[in-house]
Amino acid sequence: MDAQKETADFWQDHSLIFLEMAFRNDRRERLDKPDGYGKKVGDCGDTVEFFITLDGETISSLSYDINGCLNTNACCNAVVSLIDGKSVDEAWEVTPEQVADTLQSLPQDHFHCAELVVGTLYLALANARENRRSPWKKMYR
Repeated sequence: MDAQKETADFWQDHSLIFLEMAFRNDRRERLDKPDGYGKKVGDCGDTVEFFITLDGETISSLSYDINGCLNTNACCNAVVSLIDGKSVDEAWEVTPEQVADTLQSLPQDHFHCAELVVGTLYLALANARENRRSPWKKMYR
């Protein structure tokens, strides 16, 4: 298959929301002292980090950093859009299936990206919960 046809297929095979999320980078930033932090490396080698800032029990800010593919970036942005401004309890309800549904055209052979991103979110939420119980631990990150 020639490169021009492959490129055309990429743009035609994906939903507009997937393309927007895959190339969006405005929430890609590292925070020094987040209320919750999670990092996970997938079997594929992609690395995802989430940084959560809370206002009471509400997620006031969620940012991420990745070393990975467009599919993983799309999944990160989908998670941000699903939980930003929601409660911590609501964030625990996010599933890889919801992430894939939000993106509309995540390739099935990249569903592991959604699993990696949601797993990382859970680590950050668990860390935020632990930091609430023992606030002194946040200083030593």
